[in-house]
Amino acid sequence: MIDFFATLSPVNQALVATFFTWGMTAVGAALVFTTKTMNQKLMDGMLGFAGGVMIAASFWSLLSPAIEMAESSSFPSWFPAAVGFLLGGFFLWAADKVIPHIHPNSPMKDAEGINPANRRRSTLLVFAITLHNIPEGLAIGVAFGAVAAGFPSASLPAAIALAVGIGIQNLPEGTAVSMPLRRDGMSRRKSFLYGQFSGMVEPISAVIGVLAVSFMTPILPFALSFAAGAMIFVVVEEVIPGSQENGNKDLASICLMLGFTVMMILDVAFG
Repeated sequence: MIDFFATLSPVNQALVATFFTWGMTAVGAALVFTTKTMNQKLMDGMLGFAGGVMIAASFWSLLSPAIEMAESSSFPSWFPAAVGFLLGGFFLWAADKVIPHIHPNSPMKDAEGINPANRRRSTLLVFAITLHNIPEGLAIGVAFGAVAAGFPSASLPAAIALAVGIGIQNLPEGTAVSMPLRRDGMSRRKSFLYGQFSGMVEPISAVIGVLAVSFMTPILPFALSFAAGAMIFVVVEEVIPGSQENGNKDLASICLMLGFTVMMILDVAFG
């Protein structure tokens, strides 16, 4: 796999990686073809696992390399990581305020079943997951851009491991969109299409990330930290509360730790 990626340009590397993560979103969304509902404990465990993967990826794949890169710059080594991290969180907070959306676990059904208002809520649900997938694609693009820029702390195996980890956590995200839509009366086909659509933004944001760091190498530590901050904001604001609000706190917490461990192993072993 590494040999295959090595033959590609940075943009194509990011595209291949994010087509994989988009595909994993589609796999999760495709569960609507087999069932109309999913066991809540399983869903909460999957969300907890996804949260752990994102937390580990934020540090091992993004913040730690950013700090190492900053050591050779004119800034204090902590400065780009701190500024970029806070800006990433602020960006997602501001986007949440400006872009209309609802959270995946918000109730979508009223006494009269599906009506135009609920269909609009379905659209807002897709917007929510799509918005939160932007930093994931950006993180992958920036990681491959760092490799192309020749930074010693960046490596191709580590960038691939990041894409694999994000792909794993995208599976429950696709399910989190498609299942509520199916449960509230939408057809299997439409529920699947909406669910996989939320992952379509990742290739686009990945290309933006690659091009940004390719033409503006000095911003790379800030860009890595920005992606980390945005991902952590999503985990704290969305993933962890969503995994625990149905009473499965212990299960979700254990799965979060498992997800963190898996991503840490991926990054350390292949980085």
